Amino acid sequence: MVSTIGVTSYASAGLAYTMLAVGLLLIGVRNSQNRAMQLAMLATVLWAAISAMTLPYLPLFPIETVRNGCWFYFLFRLLRGGVAVEADRRWLKNLELSSYLLCVVMATAQLLAHLDTALAEWLPLHVLGGAAGNIIQCVIALILLEQLFRNALAEQRWGVKFLCLGLAGLYVFDFYLYAEALLFSGIDRSAYEARGFVVALTAPMIWVSCQRNPGWKVGVTLSRRLMFQSATLLAAGLYLLLMAGVGYYIRYFGGSWGGVLQTVLLFAALISLLLALFSGTIRAYLKVFVSKHFFHYHYDYREEWLRFTRMLSEGEPGLHLRERAIRAIAELVESPGGQLWLRNEKDEFVCAARWNMPELDKVEPAEGELCRFLESKQWVIDVDEYRQQQDHYAELATLPDWLAILPQAKLIVPLILHEKMLGFVILSRFRGNLALNWEVNDLLKTASRQAAGFLAQLEAAQALIVARQFESFNRMSAFVVHDLKNVVAQLSLVLKNAARHKDNPEFQEDMLETVGHAIDKMNRLLMQLRKGAQAIDKPDLVELGLVVAKAVEAKVGAQPQPEITANQSGVVVHADSERLERVVGHLVQNAVEATPPDGRVTVKLECAGRRARIEVCDTGRGMSAQFVRERLFKPFESTKSMGMGIGAYESREYIQQLGGDIEVTSEEGKGTTFVVTLPVASAA
Repeated sequence: MVSTIGVTSYASAGLAYTMLAVGLLLIGVRNSQNRAMQLAMLATVLWAAISAMTLPYLPLFPIETVRNGCWFYFLFRLLRGGVAVEADRRWLKNLELSSYLLCVVMATAQLLAHLDTALAEWLPLHVLGGAAGNIIQCVIALILLEQLFRNALAEQRWGVKFLCLGLAGLYVFDFYLYAEALLFSGIDRSAYEARGFVVALTAPMIWVSCQRNPGWKVGVTLSRRLMFQSATLLAAGLYLLLMAGVGYYIRYFGGSWGGVLQTVLLFAALISLLLALFSGTIRAYLKVFVSKHFFHYHYDYREEWLRFTRMLSEGEPGLHLRERAIRAIAELVESPGGQLWLRNEKDEFVCAARWNMPELDKVEPAEGELCRFLESKQWVIDVDEYRQQQDHYAELATLPDWLAILPQAKLIVPLILHEKMLGFVILSRFRGNLALNWEVNDLLKTASRQAAGFLAQLEAAQALIVARQFESFNRMSAFVVHDLKNVVAQLSLVLKNAARHKDNPEFQEDMLETVGHAIDKMNRLLMQLRKGAQAIDKPDLVELGLVVAKAVEAKVGAQPQPEITANQSGVVVHADSERLERVVGHLVQNAVEATPPDGRVTVKLECAGRRARIEVCDTGRGMSAQFVRERLFKPFESTKSMGMGIGAYESREYIQQLGGDIEVTSEEGKGTTFVVTLPVASAA
């Protein structure tokens, strides 16, 4: 009895693709790609009509193979039309002809099976004429669609995206239908009747691609990955089909054990296939086979270089870079492990890192035969070739004894940077049978130079960290020495005046206070040395008038004697009182030292709005505008013969930390004015 659902299903598919073909005609673009698509659509309509008319009988496979062959023709036209390299076009054309030949063989086998001839019982034709043949066609179609989308230019993928999705949905459903038929020796009637609706649903997606790309102009960049993946999928499909054929033979002639043996065989075949796909050795052999037989060069340099650079630069900066460098070089030749030897401070090469190789506690002198040969010749040494044909390495008398501990060692690759050897990499034996020719040698040399650059950058970064630590320590020491100089100056002034005023009780009291203050300063400096470069600050509310007064009082006895012309009371700021006093005292001290005894040094404190203003003015020798602009606030720059050039720099740094600033105006021969501005603390 004819199934109404099945007829409706396939009729809807025929109607959908008829409308699609008409719409493509109305678009009006006339080129080979559109003609190929119209042919595929008409074949689909014919397939749907015949399938609807032959229900409820089994599908007529030959017409389905014709439909698939027409879609193959369209997909190959897209691929070939977008390839610019003539060699790639020839390769695609050969693959296209092979696919058509396979379709012809399958259609013939299916026709013989449909006519129930004796020749159809021959095992290879029997396999291709059944569900297995249609599975092969589905695999070919899915491979073509995947490669079309993957290798299309990024800006053109949106134009073929829905075409690939629609046809992929059609062939994924077919794959499911025939895989189930192959496993259970019969087609699921419900799935077969629903198939027409599935095909009809793919038509709108194909129409979207027709609207987006009416001329079917697709740029395609073929890669070795395409060849490798395609060869892998085809090999896997053929292997499964072969195992399915053997399983069918066992089931047919195995008697009561046939079904059990077929199931066990198929499971064992699937497990074996998975093991083979995850085997690095088999993948390596397959890559070598594809490169030898389909490409002029062994490597796809764009892919290899992107992978190599990505591996060196991934992860945190400097973390495991040495191990990644070994791995990046090793994977160029399918080597499963290696060691990295780098030069140490004793001018010896030691094993600095390893990847899948044992650690070796040996040293190789930089002046040894191996290192001199690698640095002068910059050759990649093949250990096996050296042992068999030592005359090829005439200038290398012998290899180091420690290489005997590494029987898996295959290559020694020098890491050259600016014609100097930074180190070398020892690689273990390859997974595949890779011939070490000129191309592999050149790639390893170039990659090793790139890796040497990354490793040198790592060494430089580590050296810079150490240098910055020393710089921080030296900077801290300079500040400490500067503060000690001020303490020494205070004590020297006390000692100088002691001869004249040692019997004066007031002087004795001031002297004790000055010595106590000096001791407090030196204790703070000792704490700073213990804790590092950070100053021991205790920010608090500080009355600025008291700070100015103490800074000026500390200069009692100086010539000229600094004087306070204005000292506004009640001005409070957030700061460390001792450090702020040191800043003001430094400015006053500089003014005194730059001014002759008959000159004048004045200090003024006033408040304007929310800003406090301390002005230190002198009538000394002054500074040039160029010195103020370029050198005044730079560390270790000073106009004084015994100065260190730290005070002004430290003073401005601290004032800016408090949110203020230091401004200076100076004229040679007339004097200098420093103005310190600070934000006034809030009432709270």
